[in-house]
Amino acid sequence: MFGLLRNFKKREVALFIVAVILICFQVWLDLKMPDYMSEITRLVETEGSEISEILKNGAFMLLCALGSLASAIIVGYLASRVAASFSKNVRKKLYDKVEKLSLAEIKKFSISSLITRTTNDITQVEMLVSMGMQVMVKAPITAVWAITKILNKSWEWSTATAVAVVFLMSFVAIAMLIVVPKFKIIQKLTDRLNGVTRENILGIRVARAFNAETFEENRFKKANDDLTNTQIFSQKVLAALSPTIFFTMHMLSLSIYVIGAILIDHAAAMDRLTLFSNMVVFSSYAMQVVMSFLMLALIFMIVPRAQVSANRINEVLKTKISIKEGKENVKNTAETGTVEFKNVSFKYPDAEEYILENISFKAEKGQTVAFIGSTGSGKSTLINLVPRFYDATSGEVLVDGVNVKKYTYESLYDKLGYVSQKAVMFDGTVYSNVSFGDNGKGKKSEAKIKEAIKVAQAKSFVEKMEKDYHAHIASGGTNVSGGQKQRLSIARAIARDPEIYIFDDSFSALDYKTDADLRKALKSYTKDATSLIVAQRIGTIMNADQILVLDNGKCVGQGTHAELLKSCKVYRQIAESQLAPEELERSV
Repeated sequence: MFGLLRNFKKREVALFIVAVILICFQVWLDLKMPDYMSEITRLVETEGSEISEILKNGAFMLLCALGSLASAIIVGYLASRVAASFSKNVRKKLYDKVEKLSLAEIKKFSISSLITRTTNDITQVEMLVSMGMQVMVKAPITAVWAITKILNKSWEWSTATAVAVVFLMSFVAIAMLIVVPKFKIIQKLTDRLNGVTRENILGIRVARAFNAETFEENRFKKANDDLTNTQIFSQKVLAALSPTIFFTMHMLSLSIYVIGAILIDHAAAMDRLTLFSNMVVFSSYAMQVVMSFLMLALIFMIVPRAQVSANRINEVLKTKISIKEGKENVKNTAETGTVEFKNVSFKYPDAEEYILENISFKAEKGQTVAFIGSTGSGKSTLINLVPRFYDATSGEVLVDGVNVKKYTYESLYDKLGYVSQKAVMFDGTVYSNVSFGDNGKGKKSEAKIKEAIKVAQAKSFVEKMEKDYHAHIASGGTNVSGGQKQRLSIARAIARDPEIYIFDDSFSALDYKTDADLRKALKSYTKDATSLIVAQRIGTIMNADQILVLDNGKCVGQGTHAELLKSCKVYRQIAESQLAPEELERSV
């Protein structure tokens, strides 16, 4: 928790100090009122007292109450302001850290857990900061100050107050020992509920198609019930705090008056008025002490859960980033548009087996290099090493003759046009999705966007949409088909005019005619750029300058389509499974 509190900025610390000063002033006013009450009691009991004196002390009591109210309002505002600003800073810091995490680290936490940590967990800490400024500062000051005022009044009353406080603290401690472990479980169950919900929503069409809605409902019900039952148990334990505290307060008040009655009964006539006045004052101060512990008890309900949330936030913030950004802002290089792998091998962190082993090739400027192989052969993993979604375990990946580890992210990504295996669309318009991102070449013109859409064979369906190029695209592209999303995703890469295109199985959702038209248009448009293509179809890559055939992470064939048909058994098997014998002969 304290590590997270280091995220307070100087302005927030200054506001906190102002709040502490106002809280001290508020406590002084609150504890001043019993003194005026004692004086009023003495005046009422004393014959010949002036009514003006009573009214004067009453007016001072009223001023103290109004001053305390004003201070409380200002402190509440400052606390809310500081808490909101603090949570904003932490949320931004957490988001920025998540943005820098590699795919391996994101998988370690899971997407649903990262979302929970960025939202729910930060809200828990924000609540603690907001209430803590008002209560955790005020309660101890009030308790200590009030105790110093009543210590010399009567040991009997002090003993009764001490017994009440010890009883309360013991009860609160026992409740916390029971509840704290449950709070840790609650946050994990929240992650699980978010994960199940996210999975159900993303897979809703599959669930319906397989009549699995009842199964998914039961999965959600179990996750929801587990979370609810754990929360109910925790709330039942915490619910016992409030009645116990109020019962203790009333019993303490009763004890003070019983003890006071006995003391007054045994006191001399001259001391009875003083004893009665002291009893009234002591009762007020004792209630202040107990109320202070009541406020602390309320905080104790929040602290454990906030502590768990803070630990989860710090877990992300303290995660060591396995892929560190290079320091060279490489602009001018000896080579342009080249990609080279030198004896590259890769395995996932903590994995024993290599996904890729000893891969070497070089793509020259203007060339098209394709990768083909069975599912799980490592094709997508290989090209993901170029934009550093992962780093090679051994060997070197060079872009324009420079190791990708030396580039700053900005200078590396300026050179690349990446089309992911799963087309990603953002909430916005066709135009905003295609013009997405910056590659250091200034704002993309509308003419450039339209040209990219035309090359990607998306013009025909875009111009039929309402508002054409400014038609709405839903988050995830749920209002367009898979093939349309792929074409818009390809147009996004084309609009960047990069040196190097990376197509990660980006033509799979296209029909054969659109695929052929798109490849023809791309070949003409990107003749000066290098293209790396992962594909399942022989027809997509047979005209590539160089084809790498992968099998179980190893390169088992490298060459042109014609060369591989003769020299690579795996490639020929793939070709024969997709093309008729006469088509195969014509393709050579």
